[in-house]
Order: sequence, then structure tokens, then C-alpha cells
Amino acid sequence: MDPLKAIASIAATGMRAQAERLRVVSENVANADSTGKTPGSDPYRRKTISFGEMVNANGADVGVQVSSVDHDMTDFTVKYDPGNPAANAQGFVKLPNVNPIIEMSDMREASRTYQANVNMLTEGRKMEQQMIDLLK
Repeated sequence: MDPLKAIASIAATGMRAQAERLRVVSENVANADSTGKTPGSDPYRRKTISFGEMVNANGADVGVQVSSVDHDMTDFTVKYDPGNPAANAQGFVKLPNVNPIIEMSDMREASRTYQANVNMLTEGRKMEQQMIDLLK
């Protein structure tokens, strides 16, 4: 594969992976205050995302991909709120294991990584244009 096309391909896979990461983070943030629907039921469980390398038929690295989207199995916090429809018999409600500070940090990192891939794509295109200009 042409090295300049490889730059674009690898940057594109990174952008897709980080866009998926942003989707997972936004889902977590949107559900940060969700409780269960019935007394004592579990609330929303935070999702996590893992990445893996993409390898072509020749065994060469060609980018990054989402390898899995899993659930964070840390414990839920509980809050005494006997008036809540999701409260158990003792009046406690399970709250999601979503920490907005961690989610905002993940969002920022994903956004910056996405932008770094955009910059790589832009620089690759500039190099390609410079090559064409040299050949004229």
C-alpha cells in the first residue's frame, strides 16, 4: 500500500474508534441519574470500550478498531430515598455506577485523540499534494 494512503487509512480507523468512544461516553452521561424501574432493581450500568489493532492478511498493522463494549461491574452506590419508585423495602435506591468526572475526562481524551487523527489526515494530504507538485 502507498505510504501516504496508509496514513489516511490508519487515521480514518482512529477517527471511527474515537467516534464510537464518544458515543459510549455520551450514553453513560445521559444515564448518570437513571434508576431502576421497579423496587430494588438495578439502575443503568456504565459501559466501557476497548480497542484492538486491525491487522491485514499480511499480518501488518493497519489501524485500530473497537474490540468490545462491556459493562463496568463496579458496585452501585445506594441512597436513602423511600419516596422513589425504585426504592427497596428498606427505602434505599441503587444509583448508576457512572461518575460524571470520569466521563468528562474520557470525553476530552476521545475528542483530543479524534482531533490528532484529523491532523494526521490533513498532514498526509498536504504531503501527497507536495509530492504531486514536485512531479509537475
